[in-house]
Amino acid sequence: MAPPAPPRPELRVYLLVKDLQRQFAAYLGTPTRARGYPPFAGEHSLIVEVAPALAIERVTDLALRAVPTVEPGILFVERQFGVLEVHGPDLADVERAGRAILAGLHADPADQLRPRILFSDVIEDLTDRQAVIINRNRGGSMVIPGDALGVCEVTPALFATVAANEAERAAPGVTLVDVSMIGVAGRIYLAGQAADVAKAQHAMADVLAAVEGRDHGGASDAGA
Repeated sequence: MAPPAPPRPELRVYLLVKDLQRQFAAYLGTPTRARGYPPFAGEHSLIVEVAPALAIERVTDLALRAVPTVEPGILFVERQFGVLEVHGPDLADVERAGRAILAGLHADPADQLRPRILFSDVIEDLTDRQAVIINRNRGGSMVIPGDALGVCEVTPALFATVAANEAERAAPGVTLVDVSMIGVAGRIYLAGQAADVAKAQHAMADVLAAVEGRDHGGASDAGA
């Protein structure tokens, strides 16, 4: 008897991030994030997460075989989930790669999980000691004592990407301090003038609220 067919991979995240902003594009290109081809400001990015994790290799094959001109920036196989980021200067190419992925998975963008904000806060007039300890753990630029610090935690983690990019677009004066984007929960650290940080926080909430998807539930959503 033939072995049973494996279950169809679950589409957890399907994100088209248009017009990458300067800080976020540079952040995506850092070695701790992208070990492939770094993106540039103004390019467009597609970020996909599936479960089980190894199914991301099939997703990568679907995208790059269909559109060889898009560049893979992130390919990450973690314990539960697999993550792929591809980008390019031509939005139509990136969208075409996305359609190839969806067709191969027999999925629709609305099959992804709906983002959920777990926590959001603005801390004004940051103390020097807290600034030091944040800067020792950051992945982006430094936070300065006296800045306002905006923090946001969202699940699934990859939605931190579109939130951070939209925050920078809405408030170009903010500093992108760190973006954690792999795992179950994503975390964003922004700093700057209180008004700019508040504007960025509102922009993040708005862009996440506009995402269509299914409700959370099931074993693969429970923990990393």
